[in-house]
Amino acid sequence: MKSITIHSEYIKLDSFLKLADCVSTGGMAKALLQEGMVSVNNEKEERRGRKLYPGDIIQVEDCGTFKIAAE
Repeated sequence: MKSITIHSEYIKLDSFLKLADCVSTGGMAKALLQEGMVSVNNEKEERRGRKLYPGDIIQVEDCGTFKIAAE
């Protein structure tokens, strides 16, 4: 599991996917989410604007598992 540090209270899921190098554009993030390839805290997630907070665990098929850490 990789740790991704954020420098604010939260990060939106689409921004996180770019930060974690799982996608390079917002359009790719949208497609990844629509295909059901992303889980947040073991629940499938389709909302690009989902707010992620420190302690959340994100699983992305073909990219890895990540944990949000606070600065």
